Formats: sequence, C-alpha cells, structure tokens
Amino acid sequence: MRTYLYPNASEWAALTQRPVQKLDQLRAGVQQTFDLVQQRGDAALVDLAAKFDKAELKNVWVSEEEITAALPQVSEELKSAIQLAYNNIKRFHEAQREVVQPVETMAGVNCWRKSVAIQKVGLYIPGGSAPLFSTLLMLGIPAQIAGCREIILATPPGADGSVNATILYTAHLLGITRILKAGGAQAIAALTFGTETVPAVDKIFGPGNQYVTAAKQMVTQLGVAIDMPAGPSEVLVIADDSADADFIAADLLSQAEHGPDSQVVFVTNSEKQLQNVQAAVARQIAQLPRQTVAQQALNNSLGVVLTSLEDAMAFSNLYAPEHLILSVENPVELADLVTQAGSVFMGHFSPESVGDYASGTNHTLPTNGYARNYSGVSLDSFVKKITFQQVSREGLERIGPAVELMAEAEGLHAHKNAVTIRLRKS
Repeated sequence: MRTYLYPNASEWAALTQRPVQKLDQLRAGVQQTFDLVQQRGDAALVDLAAKFDKAELKNVWVSEEEITAALPQVSEELKSAIQLAYNNIKRFHEAQREVVQPVETMAGVNCWRKSVAIQKVGLYIPGGSAPLFSTLLMLGIPAQIAGCREIILATPPGADGSVNATILYTAHLLGITRILKAGGAQAIAALTFGTETVPAVDKIFGPGNQYVTAAKQMVTQLGVAIDMPAGPSEVLVIADDSADADFIAADLLSQAEHGPDSQVVFVTNSEKQLQNVQAAVARQIAQLPRQTVAQQALNNSLGVVLTSLEDAMAFSNLYAPEHLILSVENPVELADLVTQAGSVFMGHFSPESVGDYASGTNHTLPTNGYARNYSGVSLDSFVKKITFQQVSREGLERIGPAVELMAEAEGLHAHKNAVTIRLRKS
C-alpha cells in the first residue's frame, strides 16, 4: 500500500485515479464472441463452454433434475443464513415501491407517473472460485418485487458441466427456473441477441470479469440496457484515533480479496493510526486463503494522512468510492458531508460485509468513480417510469392558448394545430 502524508489538495486528483482498465484491447475478442453466438446460437455456447470452462455440455440449460439434486448439497446453516438475508433484502426493497400520485397541474389537466416492470431481464452471476450467490439475491429479489415477466439467470458451469449448488438453491428460493450455463462475453451475447432457446432480454444486470464488463458496455450501443458501468470492487475507509486498527485492516482486506485489480483506500487524520493499520494488514493478510490476490490489490492501493476529517471527506467525495466506511467517533456528523458514494457504512460495527450479504441494502454498486452520477441497483432499476396525462375539454380551453403560442414561437405549426382544431370544435 502506497502512503502519502498530508498531500496538497492539488495532488488529490492524481491520487484518486484508478488503475487503468484496458477495455479497448478486449473489444476485438468480445466482438468475435458476439459474432459466433449470433451466427451459431446454442452451438456456439457449447463450444465456448468447452474452450473457456473446460465443460462438455449436453444442454445449455440447467435441468429441473439438476436443481432438485443441488438442494440437499447446501447445509441447513447456510440455507438459514440465505433466508435471513432474503428477508432483509426483500423488506428493504419492498419499501421502495412508488405509489401512484395523480397531480392536477391546473383545473382539468391531470398528470401522473406509474412504475411498470421491465418485461425481460438477464441476471449474470459469476461462478468459478467465488460463486456470488449473494449477488443473485441482490438482483433476483427486486426483479421479483418489480414483477419482471421473464427472468433469465446466466452463470458459468464448472468443468463437470454443473452449476454451483448454492447458486441453484438461491435461484430455487427466488423461483427462477430458467438458468443458462454460460459465462463471460458469450453469456452477455446470448442475453443480448438471443439464440434458438435463449430469449433476448431488455436489460442485463450483474458483475463479471473484464470481458463481461467490456461486453456489457458494448451492448448498450445495440439497444440493450445494463445496470451500470462496472469495474473492479473498491472501498475507502475514513478513520480517526477512536477506530480499531484490526477492524479497519479486515475491511480493507475484505475488498482486496475480490481480485488483483480491486482497490482499497485508507484515509485518516492520524499518522499513528496509519501505522497501526498497516501493521494489522500485514498480520491478517498472512492468514488469508486468497493472500496472493489480496496482495496484488494492495499494490494498487493507498493510505493517506490528511489534517482533518473534513479534508478526508472531501478526498472521499473526489474519489467517489463504491463503498465508504466511516470508522470515526461521530459518523452521523461526518455522513452529512457525503455527496458521492455508492453505499455508506457508519460506525465501528458496520463492516462493509454486512451490506454485501444481509443488511438489506443492495450491493450492486457503481465503481470506478461512477458514484458521481450513478446510483446502486434498487427496485427502480427493474422498472420504467411511464408518465400519463388526461386533459378534459375545459382543461384544454385553459391550457391550449399557451401551447398554441409556444408552438408557433418554435415554428411548429402542426403542434399548434393539434390544439387549435380541438378548440374550434369544442
């Protein structure tokens, strides 16, 4: 972890730069995958599973028998933990339902807005060494609440052609039965273009590796929406002398173990605290099974000492972290200064891990500085907001003359006439 003591504010912008993502270099390979899936459909998915996942697939879909066989493989303790998380996530997202509120903007002119579910959504869930069944909860629950008509889950198979049992259990809990054995850019291609058995979807959700990230960005130019631009995971921790260095080190490492391109940032107003945290990180990383991955991430990470917590918060707002932890004596006061972050964890006993799994908030969040202009996934991500208006004859008589004048001033005479012809006949 690189350290910086009291850097001048003019240096902050350079310090907040993420490691460069070379997505442009991946586009040619992703386009080849897109072309294969468009041309050969399911057969391309089978071939690409053999190439990338070393799996020989007889069918690109998970069968009902596979789901049934997976359920007993998940321990009762883990099932209970998943159920607890399910309940909290569902409760939090159900509270986001928007009530239709008609507004009479003037006598006889009524307007309202209604949330309508996106009809077909694709949920991409990584597998491999870190099968993110928690992400399936975060995406599947709001999709379920929104009322999406068709939910397609795509996740890569293992070398034996099977899908992780906990992912299948979680899908079963959510009532998701259409599970595609596809990972990487080929999964995004199948969800975008469709195949002989895979329906094309309207919006794609979920994290993934650099190829998935590049593929998702590319399909936005093809009429398919995505949840948000996404990159490697990240956390920024602000702490004062009241914080426990062991807690902070654990929080930093919890993000560092995601991948070698993850980034963690520690900002404090205490040189002593920085030294304590660095020592705690060194102790804890030696015990991690994913030590090599975490160490690579730490090489891209930094510790910064600034003169005050207010400066630390200004630095954080410039960085716009995916996750922000306020491990300070008065987190409520400091939280009032937050303007740019994906999700905020307040106080010494609010590790980022609780948001990743079970507190109820969504862990699918903007990374790479996109917290400046994107929100995390919510119920709103799975709906469209459609506006309605109904104007009575009397209402048109009141509003019509203003519309006629405005349309004529813009030189749009047919617009004016659409009002005029009605007023004349009324």
